[in-house]
Amino acid sequence: MITTSPRARSQLTLASIAVAFAAADTYVVVLALPDMMAGVGLSADELQRAAPIISGFLLGYIAVLPLIGRIADVVGRTPVLVGALLLFAVGSLITAGAYDLPLVVTGRFLQGVGGGGLVPATLALVADLWPADRRGLPLGVVGAVQELGSVLGPLLGAAVLAVADWRYIFWLNLTVAVVLALLLRGRRRPSISGVVGLLACVALGLTLTAPERLASGVTLGLPFVPFTGTSRLLTPIGVATLVLALLWLGLVLWRGRGRTAGVLSRVDLVGALLLALALAGVVLAFATADPERELMSPAGPWLLAAAAVFAVAFALWQRRTAAAIVPRGLLGARPAWGSLAVSFLIGCALIAALVDVPVFARTTQGGGQLAAALVLVRFLIALPVGAVAGGWLTRRYGLGLIAGAGLGLSAAMFVVMAFWSRTALDHWPATVVLLVCGFGFGLALSPLNTAMLGATPADTHGLVSALVVVARMVGMLVGVSALTAIGLRRYYAIADGIKSPNELCPSSPGNCRPFVDALRDAAISQVHAIFAGAAACAFLAAVLAVLLLGRRGPTHT
Repeated sequence: MITTSPRARSQLTLASIAVAFAAADTYVVVLALPDMMAGVGLSADELQRAAPIISGFLLGYIAVLPLIGRIADVVGRTPVLVGALLLFAVGSLITAGAYDLPLVVTGRFLQGVGGGGLVPATLALVADLWPADRRGLPLGVVGAVQELGSVLGPLLGAAVLAVADWRYIFWLNLTVAVVLALLLRGRRRPSISGVVGLLACVALGLTLTAPERLASGVTLGLPFVPFTGTSRLLTPIGVATLVLALLWLGLVLWRGRGRTAGVLSRVDLVGALLLALALAGVVLAFATADPERELMSPAGPWLLAAAAVFAVAFALWQRRTAAAIVPRGLLGARPAWGSLAVSFLIGCALIAALVDVPVFARTTQGGGQLAAALVLVRFLIALPVGAVAGGWLTRRYGLGLIAGAGLGLSAAMFVVMAFWSRTALDHWPATVVLLVCGFGFGLALSPLNTAMLGATPADTHGLVSALVVVARMVGMLVGVSALTAIGLRRYYAIADGIKSPNELCPSSPGNCRPFVDALRDAAISQVHAIFAGAAACAFLAAVLAVLLLGRRGPTHT
């Protein structure tokens, strides 16, 4: 049923803002990572140990997404949006107050679950508000605000880090998430469980931060004295936090005991768990690797083997259970499975720009992470513009045509990038190439979501929206590893033929400029190979989009 009430539209506006803010948080951490490492006792040369800060967020974002999408179909969009924002807020609280690596990873995981859960619920909300033949533009707007978050993320992070500690990034996240959750919840009276939950969060914040004025007091400091060791969790106030959290959980379950039973009967928890474990194996295999040196993590083959086992178990369970999380035949329509295939390939190509444009900038121009991120902004800023344009154009020219044209543009720009010289970024044509490439990717966002939502029933829109996002994220993880492997092969083939500094500069081998230049040229050739691989992925995605998404907009409501 299509509704156009002002309340529903205001909810969509708030949800879109939340999606943008969560997307910004992903890119904020890229700049804040060195400071975060120092804040939890890691040195600059322990980057591999800090990898879980990134992979923990991705794990929460990807693995639990299908379950959250399905819950959004069962309980409604607004409760899931509010719950996702509260999870994001709690994750921000834990990250802001973290004093060791496990707490930071826990906080980032919860942020990933909450931030990821916002996307499918928001896309499904669009489908609730607009009929199938008018969804293109609003879906494009939602895609635009999400990509706008990726543009604002590095700028926001740089602004906060310029005036304050990295922890203030997450205090800001906490504040914004709570405000948005309250606005989405509306004018409802606070419940007992809500008050207890608030007290639990306050107690958790005090436990983690241990304010000096309280913790150092003779009397007020007693709740902060550890029972044993130095852990702030093993303190009287830490125990009080745990008791309040358990009391809140008990109140929530008791209050919604009838509704909870109904939800559990309609949500395939076993299937969701098996799918989450399969996705987790893929995420950990690729996300914990160093993309500049290896295809996957050392434990990658074992993780992929485990993922395959869980995937087979998931498939068998789906055939056996009557309440499968992915109902049989749901993705049977060509636009449905086509959207997943194209989304996966988009992820494979998109990651090349997100990772290797900054790499190319650092290799050819020097400078730090911020300077490289500002070069990437030229690409990112065109994505939301393309997303809105793609949503508007789909009503006139069809889904497959617009998506294919956009991806074809991006592929052509990757071909140009594969021939960039050392000084390419010093001249304006490179900016045009980056803008057109980002615009092309943006054009494809709305047609993909429109095709998927139009080819599936309304009571599965949360789930299928989640699957589109998962397909793109998995494509990004697989793509960064596969394309990097291609690039490294090119690099080593060239580097093996470079003469040693002793041969090139016998008089001063320790300061051999020709050797340094030769290695730089090899690194540039490595990035060129990655861009060429991304072009192939984007071209294939363009062809599949034209063939599978259809020439006309969907008619399924």
